[in-house]
Amino acid sequence: MDVVALGESMVTFLPSRPGRLADVPSFDRGIGGAESNVACVLAAAGHTTRWISRVGADGFGDHLVETIGGYGVDVSHVRRDPARPTGIYFRTAGDRSTDAHEVAYYRAGSAASAMTVADIDLDAVRAGRVLHLSGITAALSADCLALMRELTAPRPDRPLISFDVNHRPALWRDAHGPEVLLELARGADIVFVGDDEAREAWGLHGARAVREALPEPEIVVVKQGRGGAVALDKDTDDLLCEDATGTATFVPALKVDVVAAVGAGDAFAAGFLSATLRDLPVRDRLRHGHLTAAATLTTPGDLAPPPPRALADRLVALDDTAWGRLRLGPGWTRADEDGRAEKEARTP
Repeated sequence: MDVVALGESMVTFLPSRPGRLADVPSFDRGIGGAESNVACVLAAAGHTTRWISRVGADGFGDHLVETIGGYGVDVSHVRRDPARPTGIYFRTAGDRSTDAHEVAYYRAGSAASAMTVADIDLDAVRAGRVLHLSGITAALSADCLALMRELTAPRPDRPLISFDVNHRPALWRDAHGPEVLLELARGADIVFVGDDEAREAWGLHGARAVREALPEPEIVVVKQGRGGAVALDKDTDDLLCEDATGTATFVPALKVDVVAAVGAGDAFAAGFLSATLRDLPVRDRLRHGHLTAAATLTTPGDLAPPPPRALADRLVALDDTAWGRLRLGPGWTRADEDGRAEKEARTP
């Protein structure tokens, strides 16, 4: 496997029209889950992926397994729980980053919250080149936190650990969530965190401050929303220095005609990991992250097919001026083969 992702996925109900949850008469069904989103996008991009979790022995569990498997993700290690339900949630349209939305979760006591070190096939979890995790799993239960600690613990044969902080204050039952997330992030090799998350959870301001708080990971990616993203790796010459903060690589975000913001962070992580698996330079990894996020931003759901690799590679290769001119709207991933997007970006 290229990537194994472990975490809870839920059935999502999206409103059929704008309005308060109290006023929306019907909903369209979808799926949502930070880790499975990453696995699905990577599978659509041509990588071999596996999703590991627990779901209820119910119709919603059937829907999750069948839908995620339909993306080409290996779901053979998903456990069915006859005693606990599959989590679901309802949400309105809006921007999660500005709280211009409503979400109603029904996940307490879900099948996924019962994941433990004892009932998960750890060999299957560690069978990929990359293991992708998020802080959401740690908040689900004490058993899930113990599992996360086991997976991020140092060991000689572990895969590359990718960790998306995904700070969700409402999920934590006590005030220790931020310190737990910091602990888990320090055990990872690649960390994704929004600068807003770092401020809220850890009181850290700026990418350098985040890097200093996370000296262990090989690379820390700090997402700055519409501003862009910066990746800070370790300077080879400074690895023995306790205060080494690494080399910073910044890539500005693209201009995007946003349809819905939900799922963009997962898509960014998928694009970055895809480029990492291809051993591309850090700048190109960030650009692939932005492009894959743009594919999701320009569609209404949590999941969107990534841009074809040939198209993404051509856009990533643009010079800085042309990259800055790019503007992407709905349907851009189906750009024709004549390179229209690139030509427009290069036109003064």
